[in-house]
Amino acid sequence: MRRVCHSSVRWTCQRGYQTQANVSAAPKRSLFPWLAGTVAAAGGGYWLGTSNLQQPVATPTTEQIQQLGQSSLKEPTVPSHTTIQQAFRKLQAVLPPEHVTVDQDILNQHGYSNNSYHNEGAPNIVVFPRSTEEVAAIVKIANELSLPIIPFSGGTSLEGHFSAPRGGICISFTEHMDHIVAFHPEDMDIVVQPGIGWEDLNAELKKHGLFFPLDPGPGACIGGMVGTGCSGTNAVRWGTMREWVLNLTVVLPNGQIIKTRQRPRKSSAGYDLTRLMIGSEGTLGIVTEATLKLAVIPPEETVAVCDFPSVRDAAAVVPDLIRAGVQIGAVELLDELMMKAVNLANPSLGHKERPTLFLKFSGSKPQIEHEIELVSKIVKDHQGGTFRYAKNDHEKADLWEGRKICLWSSTLLKENASIWTTDVVVPVSKLPELIDETKKDLATSSLPAPMVGHVGDGNFHVFILFDKSKPEEYAEAKRLNKNLLTRAIRMEGSVTGEHGVGYGKKEYLPAELGEGTVELMRTVKRAIDPKNIMNPGKVLP
Repeated sequence: MRRVCHSSVRWTCQRGYQTQANVSAAPKRSLFPWLAGTVAAAGGGYWLGTSNLQQPVATPTTEQIQQLGQSSLKEPTVPSHTTIQQAFRKLQAVLPPEHVTVDQDILNQHGYSNNSYHNEGAPNIVVFPRSTEEVAAIVKIANELSLPIIPFSGGTSLEGHFSAPRGGICISFTEHMDHIVAFHPEDMDIVVQPGIGWEDLNAELKKHGLFFPLDPGPGACIGGMVGTGCSGTNAVRWGTMREWVLNLTVVLPNGQIIKTRQRPRKSSAGYDLTRLMIGSEGTLGIVTEATLKLAVIPPEETVAVCDFPSVRDAAAVVPDLIRAGVQIGAVELLDELMMKAVNLANPSLGHKERPTLFLKFSGSKPQIEHEIELVSKIVKDHQGGTFRYAKNDHEKADLWEGRKICLWSSTLLKENASIWTTDVVVPVSKLPELIDETKKDLATSSLPAPMVGHVGDGNFHVFILFDKSKPEEYAEAKRLNKNLLTRAIRMEGSVTGEHGVGYGKKEYLPAELGEGTVELMRTVKRAIDPKNIMNPGKVLP
């Protein structure tokens, strides 16, 4: 849903001063304005050196690495009253005055989220730029005044990505930078701005028989999807965001505008800066345009469901599917508690309250028929129950409905429930063991915690339900989440398959990646953003 800013609002800055600002609502527009203009690109060179590969490399101790990281990443200070006033005047000089606001409600909308339990603060100022050039002007002001910069697009983050622990300037793309800039159907790619939602994008592309395969969840926008390197239910077939971005236009911390690559589908030219920016969560630069690859909408699609006696039996199907070479569209696992919630939400669906796999098939009709036959045999080998597949669109919608409604339906399992949404991923062969251990841990808890997973690529989520007004339940939710994260790391997995690191998971990075790897990331951060103004406090511990 589009956020609308109200005009002629009287505002009170959270740091304690008042003035007047206008923020006007943007009218509904076509996604294809065919914007004109040029983008400044910057090139760079690099020095090639040689080293004696026979010479052993001295490895620093953990203590040395920690000391280096702590001493060399500048910690931004909370902006003073005077600095905020100065920034406000400068921003109104480079943007229309109504596109700069410190209305407290708008600040809170851009700093806090009901989906996250890492709400560390709101920005001091929110700006609504219209172009890459305006973003560059904003960043130059922030750099001059050493103010933090936080990008904002869909606002669906779960890990505190857009919270502002040190205040600063939030650059919101929701109002004006949500367009399609250029469409190349003959090359099957498209250039978009960060504020466009993937659902709106696919609605336009459907007219041309094309689609963008990523589906992270309702409300997500391309900017945040690039920032977190997201995926979704289609990842087992189509991959993640990293495979579908050709190039990015990025504003660096000094206000310089760069383009990471040209538009061909492959290139061996230099460092892969596109993928460096994907998943960086706004800590290295502000993405203002993304060129995305597109796919042809499959001619046929259907879904199937099958229940199992245990979660471990259901999860064990996945490695066999992969080894059999099945090009399945999605493999989603809902445990018995989640199936109970689905039935509470929609009893007419009539699912058994047992662990259930939801499968999506896409391709030609003969291919789908062959894969359904193959998968039905595999699930039987793992004690699968009735294998039901849709024979028409109505049945397809009914069967997949259970997967679509699982998040909100889980709240029916507990009164006054908030949801702590976890996110881990492991190698597919480790998935049955991880799920089995997690289920045993959850069984010892007083909190209901249904499970749903994109198990086709080893990624799953536990929805921990708790009453956030009760400190003991909040503490228990944190304990369960911590146990799950450490368990995934022990099994050679990751603490995040698609939600990103943000503020909430940065402390787990050294355990997952190693201190040396994290320090290398700090080195990149220091080189690009020496003042640490780009979304500070995120990703790096």
